[in-house]
Amino acid sequence: MLDIRHLRSLLAIAESGKLATAAERVHLSQSALSHQIKALETHYDLVLFERSKSGMHFTPAGERLLNLARTVLPQIHDAERDLTRMKGDTRGELRIALECHTCFDWLMPVMDEFRRRWPEVEVDLVAGFHADPLNLLERRRADLVIGARPSPPGSWHVAPLFRFEILAVLPNEHRLRNKRRLEAQDFVGETLITYPVPEERIDLIRQVLTPAGIELPRRKAELTVAVLQLVASRRGVAALPNWGVKSYVDHDYVLAKRIGARGLWSELYAISSKALASRPYLADFIRIVRDICASQLDGIQLLPDKTPQVGANQSE
Repeated sequence: MLDIRHLRSLLAIAESGKLATAAERVHLSQSALSHQIKALETHYDLVLFERSKSGMHFTPAGERLLNLARTVLPQIHDAERDLTRMKGDTRGELRIALECHTCFDWLMPVMDEFRRRWPEVEVDLVAGFHADPLNLLERRRADLVIGARPSPPGSWHVAPLFRFEILAVLPNEHRLRNKRRLEAQDFVGETLITYPVPEERIDLIRQVLTPAGIELPRRKAELTVAVLQLVASRRGVAALPNWGVKSYVDHDYVLAKRIGARGLWSELYAISSKALASRPYLADFIRIVRDICASQLDGIQLLPDKTPQVGANQSE
Protein backbone atom coordinates (compact mmCIF):
# COMPACT_ATOMS: atom_id res chain seq x y z
CA MET A 1 0.00 0.00 0.00
CA LEU A 2 2.75 2.48 0.94
CA ASP A 3 4.78 3.69 -2.04
CA ILE A 4 6.98 6.57 -3.21
CA ARG A 5 4.12 8.93 -4.06
CA HIS A 6 2.78 8.66 -0.52
CA LEU A 7 6.16 9.52 0.95
CA ARG A 8 6.49 12.53 -1.35
CA SER A 9 3.04 13.71 -0.32
CA LEU A 10 3.83 13.41 3.38
CA LEU A 11 7.05 15.37 2.96
CA ALA A 12 5.29 18.08 0.95
CA ILE A 13 2.64 18.45 3.67
CA ALA A 14 5.31 18.69 6.36
CA GLU A 15 7.24 21.39 4.49
CA SER A 16 4.25 23.48 3.44
CA GLY A 17 1.84 22.93 6.35
CA LYS A 18 -1.10 23.34 3.97
CA LEU A 19 -2.86 20.74 1.84
CA ALA A 20 -3.38 23.05 -1.15
CA THR A 21 0.30 24.03 -1.33
CA ALA A 22 1.43 20.44 -0.84
CA ALA A 23 -0.87 19.28 -3.65
CA GLU A 24 0.82 21.71 -6.06
CA ARG A 25 4.24 20.36 -5.12
CA VAL A 26 3.30 16.75 -5.87
CA HIS A 27 1.28 17.56 -9.01
CA LEU A 28 -2.13 16.56 -7.62
CA SER A 29 -5.41 18.34 -7.10
CA GLN A 30 -6.23 19.09 -3.47
CA SER A 31 -9.07 16.56 -3.55
CA ALA A 32 -6.81 13.87 -5.01
CA LEU A 33 -4.23 14.45 -2.28
CA SER A 34 -6.94 14.31 0.41
CA HIS A 35 -8.13 11.01 -1.08
CA GLN A 36 -4.57 9.68 -1.06
CA ILE A 37 -4.09 10.50 2.63
CA LYS A 38 -7.52 9.14 3.55
CA ALA A 39 -6.67 5.86 1.79
CA LEU A 40 -3.47 5.59 3.86
CA GLU A 41 -5.35 6.27 7.10
CA THR A 42 -7.98 3.68 6.19
CA HIS A 43 -5.36 1.09 5.27
CA TYR A 44 -3.47 1.43 8.57
CA ASP A 45 -6.57 2.30 10.63
CA LEU A 46 -4.67 5.26 12.12
CA VAL A 47 -5.06 9.03 11.95
CA LEU A 48 -2.00 10.66 10.37
CA PHE A 49 -2.91 14.33 10.85
CA GLU A 50 -4.72 16.68 13.15
CA ARG A 51 -6.20 19.59 11.24
CA SER A 52 -6.54 23.10 12.67
CA LYS A 53 -6.77 26.70 11.48
CA SER A 54 -2.98 26.94 11.63
CA GLY A 55 -2.49 23.98 9.31
CA MET A 56 -1.97 20.23 9.43
CA HIS A 57 -0.07 18.65 12.31
CA PHE A 58 1.33 15.11 12.27
CA THR A 59 0.17 12.55 14.82
CA PRO A 60 2.75 10.03 16.14
CA ALA A 61 1.70 7.66 13.34
CA GLY A 62 2.15 10.42 10.78
CA GLU A 63 5.54 11.34 12.23
CA ARG A 64 6.70 7.74 11.84
CA LEU A 65 5.88 7.75 8.12
CA LEU A 66 7.35 11.24 7.73
CA ASN A 67 10.65 10.04 9.22
CA LEU A 68 10.60 7.20 6.68
CA ALA A 69 10.08 9.71 3.86
CA ARG A 70 13.01 11.83 5.05
CA THR A 71 15.23 8.76 5.08
CA VAL A 72 14.14 7.03 1.88
CA LEU A 73 13.48 9.86 -0.60
CA PRO A 74 17.04 11.28 -0.59
CA GLN A 75 18.35 7.77 -1.26
CA ILE A 76 15.94 7.37 -4.17
CA HIS A 77 16.98 10.73 -5.63
CA ASP A 78 20.66 9.76 -5.35
CA ALA A 79 19.99 6.42 -7.08
CA GLU A 80 18.08 8.14 -9.91
CA ARG A 81 20.97 10.54 -10.51
CA ASP A 82 23.44 7.63 -10.56
CA LEU A 83 21.30 5.84 -13.15
CA THR A 84 21.26 9.01 -15.25
CA ARG A 85 25.05 9.18 -15.08
CA MET A 86 25.32 5.56 -16.24
CA LYS A 87 23.54 6.47 -19.49
CA GLY A 88 26.27 8.83 -20.64
CA ASP A 89 28.51 11.82 -20.01
CA THR A 90 26.78 14.30 -17.67
CA ARG A 91 29.63 16.79 -17.40
CA GLY A 92 28.76 20.37 -18.14
CA GLU A 93 28.76 23.98 -17.00
CA LEU A 94 26.04 25.99 -15.28
CA ARG A 95 26.66 29.74 -15.17
CA ILE A 96 23.90 31.52 -13.27
CA ALA A 97 22.88 35.17 -13.67
CA LEU A 98 20.57 36.77 -11.12
CA GLU A 99 18.00 39.41 -11.96
CA CYS A 100 16.84 39.29 -8.32
CA HIS A 101 19.49 40.75 -5.97
CA THR A 102 17.99 39.23 -2.82
CA CYS A 103 18.20 35.75 -4.35
CA PHE A 104 21.74 35.59 -2.95
CA ASP A 105 20.13 35.00 0.45
CA TRP A 106 18.95 31.52 -0.54
CA LEU A 107 21.12 30.68 -3.56
CA MET A 108 24.21 29.66 -1.60
CA PRO A 109 22.64 26.59 0.09
CA VAL A 110 21.08 25.68 -3.28
CA MET A 111 24.48 25.76 -4.99
CA ASP A 112 26.07 23.76 -2.16
CA GLU A 113 23.44 21.03 -2.53
CA PHE A 114 23.80 21.07 -6.33
CA ARG A 115 27.58 20.63 -6.09
CA ARG A 116 27.05 17.67 -3.76
CA ARG A 117 24.68 16.02 -6.22
CA TRP A 118 26.49 16.92 -9.46
CA PRO A 119 30.22 17.25 -8.67
CA GLU A 120 31.13 16.84 -12.35
CA VAL A 121 29.19 20.00 -13.34
CA GLU A 122 30.99 23.34 -13.04
CA VAL A 123 28.60 25.82 -11.39
CA ASP A 124 29.34 29.51 -11.03
CA LEU A 125 27.70 32.94 -10.74
CA VAL A 126 28.00 35.54 -13.47
CA ALA A 127 29.32 38.51 -11.50
CA GLY A 128 28.04 42.06 -11.64
CA PHE A 129 24.80 43.86 -12.38
CA HIS A 130 23.22 43.18 -15.77
CA ALA A 131 20.54 45.50 -17.17
CA ASP A 132 19.45 42.82 -19.65
CA PRO A 133 20.23 39.36 -18.20
CA LEU A 134 18.52 37.52 -21.08
CA ASN A 135 21.10 39.07 -23.38
CA LEU A 136 23.68 37.01 -21.48
CA LEU A 137 21.86 33.87 -22.58
CA GLU A 138 21.76 35.06 -26.19
CA ARG A 139 25.51 35.73 -26.15
CA ARG A 140 26.16 32.45 -24.30
CA ARG A 141 27.78 34.24 -21.39
CA ALA A 142 25.28 32.63 -19.01
CA ASP A 143 23.36 29.35 -19.01
CA LEU A 144 20.57 30.17 -16.57
CA VAL A 145 18.85 33.39 -15.47
CA ILE A 146 16.80 33.57 -12.28
CA GLY A 147 14.34 36.43 -12.54
CA ALA A 148 10.98 37.60 -13.82
CA ARG A 149 9.13 35.69 -16.52
CA PRO A 150 10.10 37.07 -19.96
CA SER A 151 7.23 38.54 -21.93
CA PRO A 152 6.82 37.06 -24.43
CA PRO A 153 8.74 33.88 -23.48
CA GLY A 154 10.13 33.67 -27.01
CA SER A 155 12.48 30.77 -27.62
CA TRP A 156 13.46 30.33 -23.96
CA HIS A 157 12.68 27.43 -21.66
CA VAL A 158 10.90 29.02 -18.68
CA ALA A 159 10.55 26.94 -15.49
CA PRO A 160 8.36 28.25 -12.64
CA LEU A 161 9.92 28.66 -9.19
CA PHE A 162 7.80 30.51 -6.64
CA ARG A 163 5.62 33.53 -5.82
CA PHE A 164 6.60 35.90 -3.02
CA GLU A 165 5.35 39.05 -1.34
CA ILE A 166 7.18 42.38 -1.52
CA LEU A 167 6.99 44.42 1.70
CA ALA A 168 7.53 48.10 2.35
CA VAL A 169 10.52 48.55 4.68
CA LEU A 170 10.54 51.53 7.07
CA PRO A 171 12.75 52.81 9.90
CA ASN A 172 11.41 51.94 13.35
CA GLU A 173 10.24 55.47 14.24
CA HIS A 174 8.69 56.21 10.85
CA ARG A 175 5.50 58.31 10.64
CA LEU A 176 3.68 55.29 9.14
CA ARG A 177 4.78 52.79 11.79
CA ASN A 178 1.24 52.30 13.16
CA LYS A 179 -0.39 51.56 9.82
CA ARG A 180 -1.19 47.92 9.05
CA ARG A 181 -0.63 48.38 5.33
CA LEU A 182 0.52 51.11 2.97
CA GLU A 183 -1.22 52.50 -0.10
CA ALA A 184 0.33 54.41 -2.98
CA GLN A 185 -0.35 57.84 -1.45
CA ASP A 186 1.49 56.89 1.74
CA PHE A 187 4.78 56.96 -0.18
CA VAL A 188 4.44 60.62 -1.22
CA GLY A 189 7.35 62.66 0.13
CA GLU A 190 9.62 59.63 0.65
CA THR A 191 12.93 58.74 -0.94
CA LEU A 192 12.87 55.23 -2.40
CA ILE A 193 16.02 53.19 -1.80
CA THR A 194 16.47 50.55 -4.50
CA TYR A 195 19.01 48.37 -6.22
CA PRO A 196 20.60 49.96 -9.32
CA VAL A 197 18.02 48.59 -11.76
CA PRO A 198 15.77 50.33 -14.30
CA GLU A 199 12.46 51.63 -12.92
CA GLU A 200 10.44 49.29 -15.13
CA ARG A 201 11.92 46.32 -13.25
CA ILE A 202 10.92 47.63 -9.80
CA ASP A 203 7.52 46.19 -8.86
CA LEU A 204 6.59 48.98 -6.43
CA ILE A 205 7.16 51.62 -9.11
CA ARG A 206 5.61 49.66 -12.00
CA GLN A 207 2.57 48.24 -10.20
CA VAL A 208 1.79 50.78 -7.46
CA LEU A 209 3.39 54.21 -7.84
CA THR A 210 3.23 54.81 -11.60
CA PRO A 211 -0.48 53.89 -11.92
CA ALA A 212 -1.16 56.38 -9.11
CA GLY A 213 0.86 59.10 -10.85
CA ILE A 214 3.48 59.19 -8.08
CA GLU A 215 7.18 59.69 -8.80
CA LEU A 216 9.73 59.45 -5.98
CA PRO A 217 13.41 60.40 -5.80
CA ARG A 218 15.60 57.31 -5.73
CA ARG A 219 18.79 56.42 -3.91
CA LYS A 220 20.59 53.28 -5.05
CA ALA A 221 22.63 50.62 -3.25
CA GLU A 222 24.14 47.40 -4.59
CA LEU A 223 23.67 45.16 -1.53
CA THR A 224 20.59 44.23 0.50
CA VAL A 225 22.38 44.99 3.77
CA ALA A 226 23.28 48.46 2.45
CA VAL A 227 19.65 49.12 1.51
CA LEU A 228 18.52 48.11 4.99
CA GLN A 229 21.20 50.20 6.69
CA LEU A 230 20.04 53.26 4.76
CA VAL A 231 16.44 52.59 5.75
CA ALA A 232 17.35 52.06 9.42
CA SER A 233 19.25 55.37 9.45
CA ARG A 234 16.18 57.19 8.04
CA ARG A 235 17.54 57.93 4.58
CA GLY A 236 14.37 56.62 2.94
CA VAL A 237 12.12 53.58 2.53
CA ALA A 238 12.48 50.42 0.46
CA ALA A 239 10.43 47.56 -0.97
CA LEU A 240 12.00 44.11 -0.61
CA PRO A 241 10.97 40.43 -0.72
CA ASN A 242 9.63 39.04 2.55
CA TRP A 243 12.51 36.58 2.95
CA GLY A 244 15.08 39.37 2.52
CA VAL A 245 13.80 41.41 5.46
CA LYS A 246 12.45 38.80 7.89
CA SER A 247 15.53 38.45 10.10
CA TYR A 248 15.99 42.25 10.27
CA VAL A 249 12.36 42.73 11.30
CA ASP A 250 12.62 39.90 13.86
CA HIS A 251 15.59 41.72 15.43
CA ASP A 252 13.74 45.09 15.46
CA TYR A 253 16.20 46.65 13.03
CA VAL A 254 13.46 47.90 10.66
CA LEU A 255 9.69 47.64 10.18
CA ALA A 256 7.92 45.85 7.30
CA LYS A 257 4.41 46.63 6.06
CA ARG A 258 2.12 45.01 3.51
CA ILE A 259 1.55 47.09 0.36
CA GLY A 260 -2.11 47.29 -0.59
CA ALA A 261 -5.06 45.27 0.67
CA ARG A 262 -3.92 42.04 -0.99
CA GLY A 263 -0.20 42.69 -0.87
CA LEU A 264 2.29 43.32 -3.66
CA TRP A 265 3.39 39.99 -5.15
CA SER A 266 6.01 38.96 -7.65
CA GLU A 267 7.18 35.70 -9.22
CA LEU A 268 10.51 34.07 -9.96
CA TYR A 269 11.37 31.82 -12.88
CA ALA A 270 14.41 29.92 -14.11
CA ILE A 271 15.12 30.79 -17.75
CA SER A 272 17.48 28.92 -20.03
CA SER A 273 17.89 27.88 -23.65
CA LYS A 274 15.68 25.00 -24.77
CA ALA A 275 18.81 23.03 -25.66
CA LEU A 276 20.14 23.23 -22.11
CA ALA A 277 16.73 22.36 -20.65
CA SER A 278 17.19 18.77 -21.82
CA ARG A 279 20.22 18.30 -19.58
CA PRO A 280 19.25 16.33 -16.45
CA TYR A 281 21.37 18.45 -14.11
CA LEU A 282 19.41 21.61 -15.01
CA ALA A 283 16.10 19.97 -14.11
CA ASP A 284 17.62 18.84 -10.83
CA PHE A 285 18.95 22.34 -10.09
CA ILE A 286 15.44 23.75 -10.52
CA ARG A 287 14.04 21.01 -8.27
CA ILE A 288 16.63 21.88 -5.60
CA VAL A 289 15.65 25.57 -5.74
CA ARG A 290 11.98 24.75 -5.29
CA ASP A 291 12.58 22.23 -2.49
CA ILE A 292 15.06 24.30 -0.46
CA CYS A 293 13.08 27.52 -0.82
CA ALA A 294 9.81 25.80 0.11
CA SER A 295 11.40 24.46 3.29
CA GLN A 296 13.43 27.54 4.28
CA LEU A 297 11.61 30.68 3.09
CA ASP A 298 8.51 31.76 4.99
CA GLY A 299 5.52 33.05 3.09
CA ILE A 300 6.39 31.93 -0.45
CA GLN A 301 4.04 29.98 -2.71
CA LEU A 302 5.44 27.46 -5.16
CA LEU A 303 4.28 28.08 -8.70
CA PRO A 304 2.61 25.07 -10.35
CA ASP A 305 5.18 22.84 -12.03
CA LYS A 306 3.74 20.60 -14.73
CA THR A 307 6.80 18.36 -14.89
CA PRO A 308 5.78 15.01 -13.32
CA GLN A 309 8.06 13.38 -10.76
CA VAL A 310 9.18 9.77 -10.94
CA GLY A 311 6.63 7.69 -9.08
CA ALA A 312 3.95 10.36 -9.20
CA ASN A 313 0.37 9.42 -10.00
CA GLN A 314 -2.05 12.11 -11.12
CA SER A 315 -5.22 10.27 -10.19
CA GLU A 316 -4.46 9.03 -6.67
